[in-house]
Amino acid sequence: MLEDGTILEGNSFGAETGVTGEVVFNTGMVGYPESMTDPSYRGQILVMTYPLVGNYGVPNGTRDQFGIKKNFESNAIHIRGLVVSEYSDNYNHWNAKKSLSDWMKEHGIPGISGVDTRALTQRLRDGGVQLGQIVKSGERPVPKEELEDPNTVNLVAEVSIKRPVVYNEKRGKKRIIMIDTGMKHNIIREFLKRGVTLIRVPWNYNIWKSPYKFDGVFIANGPGDPAMLHETHEILRTALTKRVPIFGICLGNQVLAHAAGAKTYKMKFGNRAQNQPVIDLKTGRCYITSQNHGFAVRASTLPKGWEVWMQNINDKSVEGIRHKTLPAMAVQFHPEVTPGPIDTSWLFDEFIKML
Repeated sequence: MLEDGTILEGNSFGAETGVTGEVVFNTGMVGYPESMTDPSYRGQILVMTYPLVGNYGVPNGTRDQFGIKKNFESNAIHIRGLVVSEYSDNYNHWNAKKSLSDWMKEHGIPGISGVDTRALTQRLRDGGVQLGQIVKSGERPVPKEELEDPNTVNLVAEVSIKRPVVYNEKRGKKRIIMIDTGMKHNIIREFLKRGVTLIRVPWNYNIWKSPYKFDGVFIANGPGDPAMLHETHEILRTALTKRVPIFGICLGNQVLAHAAGAKTYKMKFGNRAQNQPVIDLKTGRCYITSQNHGFAVRASTLPKGWEVWMQNINDKSVEGIRHKTLPAMAVQFHPEVTPGPIDTSWLFDEFIKML
């Protein structure tokens, strides 16, 4: 049920409970385990436009050589609910451990199938994302005026780690502070593949008063409104003043923009897919990217010395910013993918060259 009064009936799977949240859509064909565990989806009810979901089950979650879980982007499901056209409880994949429904039950996440997700997506696309709820048959829905907008609370504080964690402490040639605003596992993995030491810290951790030495600062993806992260803005402002190399991804792009003095805005329906086309305005080269965001940088507010680096070919939104003289850059898309194409993984190498 949407806040505009639209009612869509369907069949329950997963946990049998009701939830509220911001209703958003993803146009990807595969990758639901990765999407559902992406912290950027915190507080949202996810609509999958691909018509069949669940047919390859849920993978076993074994750990890689770095001790990080494979196939999941965090250790929890972050969506509040899942909406699909057709759910398949019959799954078949060599790496599957359980059904999608069983996995969702373990985490208390409800799902609804039998919904015309294309019509629902068209409504969200044309009118913009809105608040909504999954309501069990026989139960009363939450009144419209009582629906909580997840973007009015600090979602990053909910998903960020609570204390620092160090990876590859003794063998890294360079040391990077990773500000965890909702870090995806594969971001950590991509850096570790390149032989660096990572110091992962909470979103509001004062790196300038910490015992850790570092060569650069990375700011991660994450959920919610970037304007709320005042402590993180200040950390990056100091990094800019000290000319410390900075690299941001997704929410990190928006937070860096705020630190520079720019503004962000809430998009009509956001970009959530694995096929978003982006152009490098300097070289003219185009990339297909994976994205998951509902906010964007307002280009006209970038101060002197900053430039729009990447742009979305579809809606012309800002997909990357960088400083003309300082070692600071960020992109709105996900070069680490999972799920999605690997066209832009070279950005990790570019950042390491800056250290």
